Amino acid sequence: MTHDVHIIGGGLAGSEAAWQLARRGFSVRLSEMRGSGEMTPAHQTDGLAELVCSNSFRSDDDTKNAVGLLHHEMRRLDSLIMRAGEKARVPAGSAMAVDRDVFSEEVQRALEQHTNVTIVREKIDNLPTDGMTIVATGPLTAQSLAESIVRSTGQDRLAFFDAIAPIVHRDSIDMDVCWIQSRWNKRNEASNDDGDYINCPMTKEQYLAFHQGLLDGEKTEFREWEADTPYFEGCMPIEVMASRGIDTLRFGPMKPVGLDNPRDTTPEFPQGRWPHAVVQLRQDNKLGTLWNMVGFQTKLKYGAQVELFRTIPGLENAEFARLGGLHRNTFINSPMVLDRQLRLKGAEHVRFAGQITGCEGYVESSAVGLIAGVMAAHELAGERWESPPRSTAMGALLAHITGDAEAETFQPMNINFGLFEPLHDVKKKSRKEAYTNRGKSDFGEWLAKLGSVPS
Repeated sequence: MTHDVHIIGGGLAGSEAAWQLARRGFSVRLSEMRGSGEMTPAHQTDGLAELVCSNSFRSDDDTKNAVGLLHHEMRRLDSLIMRAGEKARVPAGSAMAVDRDVFSEEVQRALEQHTNVTIVREKIDNLPTDGMTIVATGPLTAQSLAESIVRSTGQDRLAFFDAIAPIVHRDSIDMDVCWIQSRWNKRNEASNDDGDYINCPMTKEQYLAFHQGLLDGEKTEFREWEADTPYFEGCMPIEVMASRGIDTLRFGPMKPVGLDNPRDTTPEFPQGRWPHAVVQLRQDNKLGTLWNMVGFQTKLKYGAQVELFRTIPGLENAEFARLGGLHRNTFINSPMVLDRQLRLKGAEHVRFAGQITGCEGYVESSAVGLIAGVMAAHELAGERWESPPRSTAMGALLAHITGDAEAETFQPMNINFGLFEPLHDVKKKSRKEAYTNRGKSDFGEWLAKLGSVPS
């Protein structure tokens, strides 16, 4: 064996795990199926850490937001994903969004240049029988490897559907109808001067017609074996949301509050009035030439998408760089089959990391890859491992995956304060800030015990 750890999967989690191990002096073989003649239903390139859905890492606010706190903790551990994200950052208000191509290139460059990392384009069909291994193949794990995992765990795999939002060419958007503004005019360091979102306003009549179009539009048909697969609530197709009620979208991705339409002013509302509903687009690349439709992941067929989405004010002549889509995601029943160090029970040389463990979201997947890499490094060094406390974002996420959740009802979940140790003695209004303050303090103490992060 010419490597200390074999990592299977070059997505966000696998790339982060490889980085953490390599920087601690351990050699890594990073196996990635894409580039070997194989491809997944959702990927478009063979680049490491390709983002296949949104380009957003969500809120970067680490003062009162759970995912923002997770950003903070990852930065404290010198996360490669956070490093690359900063270099690829594009305006997105208080969120962290990236140019997906620049981001992937930055991750791949860092790993290719590290002497402790060997990237091999190969498909792995079976779990290795020996040697320390981290499986980070994500929700689109190849069928052959998925079957090997099922044989090893003795449990059938679980699955849910995940959907992709369309991307529109900026120069095809009618800016005489739309305007640029961040909700409540929020800004961050990467923000544009005018705001970070293109807003397409809808009247009540336009919204009602659009809502009906979502319900009536031709949808992707499922195969028989997919029929009972649930959706993930955090990435629900827009037409499924629409089916839940006439105003569901107006309280979700088409929420108009905090957005003043400058085309609709009166003496009473000189800055503009809130529309009945708004479709928002977020910058998808650094050039600002591509913008994705926020929250518009969909299972509508391509023709139906083009026809319906061109009824949105300002998008009548929209040209789509990518239409929305739907793919089946695979994850394991982690509370049942993994121990507290993400190791497969009965085969402790194998760890799992990333979205296949049942976490949801780019940042969460990366964080689990990061912690799996650090765990493996401690095990190789013969050092005692102590997990971060549940008062931290990483600790709460890890605890959920490895035992706090009920195995019988286990479903993917984003990081949220409901996973943290509760603070009942703090007023509700101040609770989120209290969670983040406590998390930062406790993470700092844990990090001091862990030892210095390699520079």
